[in-house]
Amino acid sequence: MTFASQERRRCASNDALASTFSASYAGVVAFIAVATEGSFARAADRLGIGRSAVSRSVQKLEAQLGARLFLRTTRSTSLTREGELFYRNCHPGVERIVQALEDMRDLREGPPRGQLRISAAVGFGRRIVAPLLNGFRARFPDIAIDLLLDDRAMDFSTDRLDVAFRNGRMEDSQVIAKRLMPMPMMVCASPAYVRAHGLPRRVEDLAGHACIKFRTASGRIVEWEFKVAGRNQKFLPSSTFTFNDDELVLQAVLDGQGLAQMGGCQISEHLREGRLVACLAPYAPDDRAHYLCYVSRRQLPARIRVFIDYMTTAIRALDPQGAAGLTLGPGAVAGKAREVLAAGIA
Repeated sequence: MTFASQERRRCASNDALASTFSASYAGVVAFIAVATEGSFARAADRLGIGRSAVSRSVQKLEAQLGARLFLRTTRSTSLTREGELFYRNCHPGVERIVQALEDMRDLREGPPRGQLRISAAVGFGRRIVAPLLNGFRARFPDIAIDLLLDDRAMDFSTDRLDVAFRNGRMEDSQVIAKRLMPMPMMVCASPAYVRAHGLPRRVEDLAGHACIKFRTASGRIVEWEFKVAGRNQKFLPSSTFTFNDDELVLQAVLDGQGLAQMGGCQISEHLREGRLVACLAPYAPDDRAHYLCYVSRRQLPARIRVFIDYMTTAIRALDPQGAAGLTLGPGAVAGKAREVLAAGIA
């Protein structure tokens, strides 16, 4: 047998299977409707099709099964013994299909319910996302939350995510990304470090300072970014400490162990309270951002829609960057740190 003849036979077999399944499915639906309603006419009304179409579907099904399913008279329609057996076997499956269709409609159109699987970077998840979840649950008590904190970029399909919070610059064109707030990157030190070592005034001055670096979950050391002469540049300083946890990086800076470049969300409160001093403001890189990401705008279940709307509004209202305190012009610093430099300590 040639390949062409084999392929024709395979296609013919698939077409026969498809047509058989189609006829069987239509016949079973028509059969269940007639058995439930006790009438071909009422079954036709329920299905929204003509009585003759219902009758043809049932006749095709009876021909496939080789059995008569209904006893028809001018006054009544009743099941045969074979029909009763077939109904008992089919009914649970059809009910499950109907329930599945109703469940899908409820998820899209009904009250928000079900489980949400969410991912976020560790720092942003702890500081911003997690504190807002209680308010969300109070408003939508039928939605269960599964929050995964991970600094690696998790995959929507592999990790079965509904929503992901991502930081930086969005390069994945396969997802919808809503910009929540800016993510300014600033080089900071503690006042104690400033008193002992001063602050760099140019990027090249970093070579004379202790620096603290961050290692990602993949093992990559994160380069520092600056904008010099209108162009973005990456810089990898020598380090006294390297951590794979951004809280340890922050703590080392607060302890006066060196400088680190960190996101505004992580350091805003410390800058306002004077526990940190920012420097190299004229070389600050173009803002990154925090994003809320999901796969598609179409046919979103209600639980995902309300979560996106709630978190977008709540996070934008937080102003966690403290814009008034973190908008640093050249040579400027925030909060009490200005007092430190004004005293001539730097």
